[in-house]
Amino acid sequence: MMIKTSDLLAKKCQHTETALDDASLPVYLAATPGWLQQGPRIVKTYEFKNYYETLAFVNAIAYVIHVEDHHPELVVTYNRCVVKFDTHTVNGGKGGISENDFICAAKVDTVHQQTFC
Repeated sequence: MMIKTSDLLAKKCQHTETALDDASLPVYLAATPGWLQQGPRIVKTYEFKNYYETLAFVNAIAYVIHVEDHHPELVVTYNRCVVKFDTHTVNGGKGGISENDFICAAKVDTVHQQTFC
């Protein structure tokens, strides 16, 4: 199986109760450079010049995550934002990682690249 970033960007999040299996995770991680699996979630840290840029990033991704209806945990500090995606509805409501997490990860990366790089 091969997944490209462009494949993820073309998709929209859908309600799911099915987590990705462990064998699929490396394929999806390869399509979303910089994202790491940390337990039942994927995580990426974005660094900025100052607090203003950090908050501008948070505001920029707010629209994307609202439209996708898939909301991450955000840890915001002076010059960094840690974004953590997981899907609460998978694994019988215990949570885990779904394709929705990677769809949003790719879209958040695109916002960052277009605005802050």
